[in-house]
Amino acid sequence: MRDGLYKKKLEDLLAVCRKNLRTVNEDLIRRAFEFSLEAHKNDIRASGDPFFNHPYEVAMVVAKEIPLDDVSVASALMHDVAEDTEFTIKDIRHEFGDTIAEIVDGATKISDIFRSHEVTQAESYRKMLLSMVNDIRVMLLKFADRLHNMRTLEYLPKEKQVRLAKETLDIYAPFAHRFGLAKIRWELEDLAFKYLHAQEYEDISHKLRAKRRERETYIKKFVQPIEKRLKEEEMNCDIEGRPKHFYSIYNKIVNRNKPLEEIYDLFAVRIVLDTKNNNDCFTVYGILTSIYMPIPERFKNYISVPKKNGYQSIHATVVGPDGRMVEVQIRTRSMHEIAEKGVAAHWRYKENLTTLDEEIENWITWVREIFEHADDEAPAKQLMESFKLNLYQDEIYLFTPKGELKILPKGATPVDFAYAVHSNIGDHCLSAKVNGRIVQLDSQLHSGDQVEIITSKNQTPNTGWEQFVVTHKAKSHIRKWIKDEERKSLNIGREIWEKRTKKLKLHLNDDDLIKYLHDYKVSDLNGFYLKLQREEINPDSLIHEIELKLKHPQKEFQNDQKGNGIFNRFLTTARNITGGITLFGTKENFMHSYAKCCNPIPGDEIMGYVTKGEGIKIHLKSCHNFVLMAASDPQRVVEVAWPSTEGGEYVAAIYITGEDRPGLLNDITHSISTYEDTNIRSVKIDTKDSMFEGSIIINVKNKEHLEEIIDRLRKLKGIISVRRSIEEGQM
Repeated sequence: MRDGLYKKKLEDLLAVCRKNLRTVNEDLIRRAFEFSLEAHKNDIRASGDPFFNHPYEVAMVVAKEIPLDDVSVASALMHDVAEDTEFTIKDIRHEFGDTIAEIVDGATKISDIFRSHEVTQAESYRKMLLSMVNDIRVMLLKFADRLHNMRTLEYLPKEKQVRLAKETLDIYAPFAHRFGLAKIRWELEDLAFKYLHAQEYEDISHKLRAKRRERETYIKKFVQPIEKRLKEEEMNCDIEGRPKHFYSIYNKIVNRNKPLEEIYDLFAVRIVLDTKNNNDCFTVYGILTSIYMPIPERFKNYISVPKKNGYQSIHATVVGPDGRMVEVQIRTRSMHEIAEKGVAAHWRYKENLTTLDEEIENWITWVREIFEHADDEAPAKQLMESFKLNLYQDEIYLFTPKGELKILPKGATPVDFAYAVHSNIGDHCLSAKVNGRIVQLDSQLHSGDQVEIITSKNQTPNTGWEQFVVTHKAKSHIRKWIKDEERKSLNIGREIWEKRTKKLKLHLNDDDLIKYLHDYKVSDLNGFYLKLQREEINPDSLIHEIELKLKHPQKEFQNDQKGNGIFNRFLTTARNITGGITLFGTKENFMHSYAKCCNPIPGDEIMGYVTKGEGIKIHLKSCHNFVLMAASDPQRVVEVAWPSTEGGEYVAAIYITGEDRPGLLNDITHSISTYEDTNIRSVKIDTKDSMFEGSIIINVKNKEHLEEIIDRLRKLKGIISVRRSIEEGQM
């Protein structure tokens, strides 16, 4: 009985192939059927059915719903063999040749990409695209595979249902849309919607079922006068009510914020003409609008200007009986086949099915663009967003000044348009004229706009463009340009550093150099080289600082991570108390920052040095780095000072080290507080291996006050060193 069952399955499959395919190699399909049946003989699906049922149903989809060729049907029968059985691609290649082996291998690679549940490498997407570009049948096979998996999703655990449904909605349905596979797309969306929004799905389903008879009666009433007129004109056609898909209805409810009852195109009709003359569609539109009042703004002519996926049809909305609006599509039989089956409809009529001719090439031009311009270093998430952006957007139709048509996603800007014309025009896009008027580069374009791009050889992309462009081509070119410029800057910065260290004979490996960059808010060498190139770091000052620290390693405390936080808080507190800096004796708001090399605090003698990008940098007057810079460019030096404080006190920090012992902290705080009632603001002590180091922040009246406290602390038992928490020699 088992043999009889599979014999009938094979005959059913062959019958479907004979009906839908141009030519059928029945021996090929029989051998593929038997090979797959043998390979999967011990495998069971989650539903409890024999696993072979899955590749068989996928082959039926390929033969019936995406009718390609017998090679595709054979590949569908074996698409899981290499992935789930002991047989390999090499075995398939030996039995069935290179073409089928490559299609199965491509489908397997795509499965491998998604098995991880999340794509972690942009290269994975590139593999998927490359498989599609090599042979478009790979992706069409994956549509059939995913469609059958979604039809049997009920047997999987809830978590897996949600994951596969989301993946289907995010990737497979949009891809099907781009390939023009309308029927496949709608079913994939509805099945995914069912598992992702079960309650909303049931609500819509229930309401539509309840009004099904009323809807069918209305459509019949609407169609009757149209059928009569077309018969009088001797125009053969099929007119039918067009079912609206649940996910489409749900989106309209959400986007329009209206209840189901107010979504007018629930009443939808399609007129399919038995003619090869496209002008007959416009004749039918004229007949339609002579019977029912048209709504002009809802007219769309996709015949003269097809969608990017090849879709052609007239869309019109008219006011039907009882004042209800009805959406009508008018198309020829060949247009209808392309709308339903997309690239597969073209595939059926090609002589050489192993290569892509110019017409089919147009279906995946956008895939090639993504593949060619994909950034090797792009994060997977970024690439994923670009795919979604390109796969599933409404389109607008734009024109160059010479009348050339450009189809771009809704929301596109002049910069997107410039890159669509040519990457070089995009890179040098200075401004744009839309319908003769100058507009901002981030302006959104609209269908019918004529766009003229004005370029300049001095104009280059900038990071701001990436925030508003919407096409993958524009984004990838902008990112590439920015990265190329960053690489150039890195090389310049690296050369600056290497020349200076060589001249001053400083030998330092990369790991040691990074340790000295902490105060410059640089975490890696690339950031350091960029700051050098932008003149945000003075190489001579840094080299001098490094040489000082190499000579006096015990002074590393203020760069130590433990002490750095409290010291920075001290600096902020001290500077805030004084109320800032005065410039030329007048307190004004001006951009300034404090030099890390000398860390000036209120009470110090200071000077200002005008920098590029950071305003005035405040240094100690005696700072070695400042002396060097002032000598090389004295015009950048400005006079600055601390404003006087009302209380006559300022905040100071003391660094102290010594041998740990009982009562030490008490002795330290007593010695400070008993001298002229000195106020201690904070104390931080860390001990290790019977030694201690710490910082103390206090209020002092002047430098003499501070120096007396430092002197008192040095006299305590076990104290090794006491100093102000900045480099010595700067007091």
